[in-house]
Amino acid sequence: MSPIARPLAVTFDCRDPVMLASFWQRLVGGEVERATADADWVALSDVPVFGHLGFQKVPEGKAVKNRVHLDLDVDDIGVAVTASTAIGATVAGDIVEESTGWFQVMCDPEGNEFCFILRKSRLNSQPNT
Repeated sequence: MSPIARPLAVTFDCRDPVMLASFWQRLVGGEVERATADADWVALSDVPVFGHLGFQKVPEGKAVKNRVHLDLDVDDIGVAVTASTAIGATVAGDIVEESTGWFQVMCDPEGNEFCFILRKSRLNSQPNT
């Protein structure tokens, strides 16, 4: 069966697209698409795995937990937490162990949740905290 549509981007509603795009670029890579870099809309292209991330200005702030979030694969949760908090992320709760690995919920500078994931298939011992 043919799909109805193809994924193009994951887009974040936010108050400051330029700032948030800069944060996510430092976190996951990609390049700012110059044609989109303004106060209302910024797009990152060539983001590994995701392709495009968009940041769209909206008047309201984030009010509740995101129903969709990005899971980011890491080699070491402790190192990822330290590096991401240095650029503006915050930690939300403790590291959680599941049957397939560990995860740490984080928030970007505007409060959007994302998770650092360390899969057990890649590691033989508990993650660094």
